[in-house]
Amino acid sequence: MLDETSRVTLEAFADTIVPGNRRSPQDLAVAGMSPTGGAVAAGAVELLEWDATGLTDGLDDYARSLNGHAHAHADQHGLLVGDDVPAFAGLPFEERTALVRVLTAPGHPEKSLWVLLALFCYMAYDSAAHLHTADAVAAGHPGLTAMGLARPDADGLWRFPAWSYGRPLARPRPDTTASGSPA
Repeated sequence: MLDETSRVTLEAFADTIVPGNRRSPQDLAVAGMSPTGGAVAAGAVELLEWDATGLTDGLDDYARSLNGHAHAHADQHGLLVGDDVPAFAGLPFEERTALVRVLTAPGHPEKSLWVLLALFCYMAYDSAAHLHTADAVAAGHPGLTAMGLARPDADGLWRFPAWSYGRPLARPRPDTTASGSPA
């Protein structure tokens, strides 16, 4: 379980990857750069905390490192970051973005670590990998909603009465059974 500083820091990182709307006027992590939910609303931190990612034990280290980089970035650019907030979350959104661009740039010695963290943040938004898809769609998951993912039928299964291209892409093999299995 993450402490509050790590949680806010990682939420701010996720919001930098896929920006969202603020949860409240006092929201420190989400900068409010989008009118709709982003990675934080999609559950990026919940996905990162999921043991299936393999990152769970290192999340506090990610947050500490990110805040260290944020302090260095602020010093280099003459920015003030209060001691009462995690340094990365205290940066203006444009500066968060600039720092993430540096951390993920070719040649940065930690690039693979930051790209991995960014991919998981995007995965939370793009696929809701940590959730059952039907539950995520029913709850109005922001990424799946933005993609226009159809809701399942009443029994929880997806059926598509029309082909996505408006026509079948290939004729079934002549020996295909009614269930779709090759004979």
